[in-house]
Amino acid sequence: MINKLRGAIFYFVSAIISVPYSLFALTLWIAPRLLRHRLTIYWCHIEITILKYICGVRYEIIGTENIKKAGTPIVALSKHQSAWETFYLQLALFPASTLLKKELLSIPVFGWGLRGIHPIAIDRSNPREALRQLKSDGLAHLKDQYNLLIFPEGTRVNPGERKKYARSGADIAIEAEIDVLPIAVATGHCWPAKKMEKCPGTVKIIFGDPIQTKGRTSREVTDLAEQWIEGKMQEMYENKKVNNTK
Repeated sequence: MINKLRGAIFYFVSAIISVPYSLFALTLWIAPRLLRHRLTIYWCHIEITILKYICGVRYEIIGTENIKKAGTPIVALSKHQSAWETFYLQLALFPASTLLKKELLSIPVFGWGLRGIHPIAIDRSNPREALRQLKSDGLAHLKDQYNLLIFPEGTRVNPGERKKYARSGADIAIEAEIDVLPIAVATGHCWPAKKMEKCPGTVKIIFGDPIQTKGRTSREVTDLAEQWIEGKMQEMYENKKVNNTK
């Protein structure tokens, strides 16, 4: 019950802040795109701060030097357990374009603000067309020196679970002749998917060494990313490095 109360307070405070912030984001359309993007994603920093002080969700980040090692732009392939990493990775990988459902852009006020982060909005009801759009838009964003953030499993997964990794991100990186950055994420124990409660503890994100794509197929690159990510996930939980206590 306490964790549900924490979650309810978080969503209440978040809503109070998000509505005016989204309206503020609308006024930024006259600003240069990168400045508009940076000011818009500051909202992500606010959300992470709210979670820390209201819900006790702290964080540990490892391997940020690998972001610079990979260069710009990159295709980041990340595990996905909660919304926490969507907030943090927008900040860490700035400027980054991420994949999202186009319906989100239609949400009054909130969706208007989302447009300011230069996303790739796809129609999931048409998977074939969505893949074509992801590749064409992804390559265009990379050309504009935007990093590309992709969750290859396609959805959030619970701690200890895994889904099939899609090869679309690796395919884009190979065609663009850039590196892939694998990212392991352990956040689901603090932010359970599709639940109200928010549990105090420490979430963890690990950035791996860049994976070179030259001379490799999309299957090979995806397999390398998956092996590293899932290996780190298993290591974090087996060694009890994820701390779910105050």
